[in-house]
Amino acid sequence: MNMNKIGIIGTGFVGMAAAYSLFQQKLANQIVLVDKNHDRAHGEALDLMHGQPLVGRCEVSAGDFSSLTGAGIIVICAGVSQSSPDESRLHLLQRNIKVFEAIARELDHHAPEAMLLIASNPVDILTHAMQSLSQRPNNLVIGTGTLLDTSRFRTLLASHYDVSPQSIHAYILGEHGDSEVPVWSSASIAGLGIKGNTVNGREYDQKALAGIVTRVRKAAYEIIATKGYTNWAIGLVIAYIIRTVRNNQRSVLPVTVRLNGEYGISDICLSLPTIIGSDGVESIIAPRLDEEELAGIQHSASTLKASMDQLV
Repeated sequence: MNMNKIGIIGTGFVGMAAAYSLFQQKLANQIVLVDKNHDRAHGEALDLMHGQPLVGRCEVSAGDFSSLTGAGIIVICAGVSQSSPDESRLHLLQRNIKVFEAIARELDHHAPEAMLLIASNPVDILTHAMQSLSQRPNNLVIGTGTLLDTSRFRTLLASHYDVSPQSIHAYILGEHGDSEVPVWSSASIAGLGIKGNTVNGREYDQKALAGIVTRVRKAAYEIIATKGYTNWAIGLVIAYIIRTVRNNQRSVLPVTVRLNGEYGISDICLSLPTIIGSDGVESIIAPRLDEEELAGIQHSASTLKASMDQLV
């Protein structure tokens, strides 16, 4: 298994944003693009590879599943889109599960030791599906989860308090979706809790902060309404997770993992702070939550379970 070889399945907007981020940040020596439209994957590979003199050597190629043999990490961005405007979410999900069944068979055959990073939506349900379909251990199958939502949250909080986003310590946990949970009880700047306190001269404003949460929840809808898709930030999220794995940084990230009793929840995949290293999931951290946050996490789990029950 070669951590310098990264596979990406699906060369749409998200897959190529991930490939570009990996290429630009020099996180791989070899990137293999796999797509049912091989011509597109070939064109994308050529286009990106021609930037090597400006960035550094990285072999970018289009291939099939057999080309992923030996890859350390494989990013799954593949999925089907709505066949018609009136197609139900459930039917769309069922078709995506079938796509994942085929991908799981191929990857178990050609790259059984690779870590799988799921970026397709709904990421929590599809991560659970891949864990169930693949023969590899669950610690090697994770989803991008609420790391993107957390990044959006910290960006907006940083603007509100006029500090660097990297100085914000706050999480969005639970489902990557409408039931996601802002964890205000531990949100802080320089060790000072945001909830109820004046920070950097800005008094606590519950209405303004609630507005930030609404903007986080609606961010994807806003972007899709204007440009038709989201891709750049999730591409950076994928690269960030891969950097953590590749360098065994043991960073704590809110990614999609399968719970095993945390908050009384089992056999559901959602996002909690998770230590990520070269073996994928090292351990899950269940932070202390207030009553409202705990109820929110449990609601997220119930929402996801209801969706999965419909698939049976």
